[in-house]
Amino acid sequence: MDTVDTFEFSKKQLIEQADKQMDRYLEDSGYSTTQKLALTCRILFDNGHDSGLAGQITARGSDRSTFYTQRLGLGFDEISAGNFLLVDEHLNVLEGEGMANPANRFHSWVYRARPDVNCIVHTHALYTAALGMLEVPLEVSHMDNCVLYDDVAFVAKWPGVPVGNEEGELISSALGNKRALMLSHHGLLIATSTIEEACVLGLAFERAAKMHLLASAAGKIKPIDVELGKEAHDWILKPKRNTAAFNYYARRALRNPHNRDCIDLPAGDQRLG
Repeated sequence: MDTVDTFEFSKKQLIEQADKQMDRYLEDSGYSTTQKLALTCRILFDNGHDSGLAGQITARGSDRSTFYTQRLGLGFDEISAGNFLLVDEHLNVLEGEGMANPANRFHSWVYRARPDVNCIVHTHALYTAALGMLEVPLEVSHMDNCVLYDDVAFVAKWPGVPVGNEEGELISSALGNKRALMLSHHGLLIATSTIEEACVLGLAFERAAKMHLLASAAGKIKPIDVELGKEAHDWILKPKRNTAAFNYYARRALRNPHNRDCIDLPAGDQRLG
């Protein structure tokens, strides 16, 4: 194999080279839509997103006016690929048994407003909820959190439980073209093109909220350079990189015996870790 002297490469050239290598070497997961959703629920639950029955996850169905969501009455740690509902935008159940969370109504508004969005995650993760009580926007000021840099909208005042069309309009409008939304006195919203990306950003959001609280308790958070923040955002948020990160978190989740029922993989499957 021919070797290339990269010590004279610009940063742009090195990034382009890495992009090509990621496209070549990083593999897709092979999971179905409902398996990815179930894994995301377990991953988020294991990483601080537990809040009883609060929170939802959805992903568009093959008919883009439909979406999959969990059955009301199940916590994120109980959700499996086999117990999702397929609903229309009015939350009528088309496939599955049970009812959707009435708070899913705002998901329909987001999907209508954002054709690019295929997955929505909403949770009341602990540190995010605590930060929301202060009515301040999330501050992204660390390289690890730059996946969210300049990509988090903010709702300063709590509109109440999001079961009405008014809340759907407010939330979808506040989100705009961002991938994430901070809801004061409430929680977080992630709206992305893939389930893998939604999982990764959900984890990043809660970690960023925790870091925000820890740093602000010690002093004033210093902002990072805008252009460098945007560069890091685009570097981290590569589709192949998101998939690789999701696969890692999935393997980690599946090493927990409690989670192995969520996707019904046969014994001996290498994805069980």
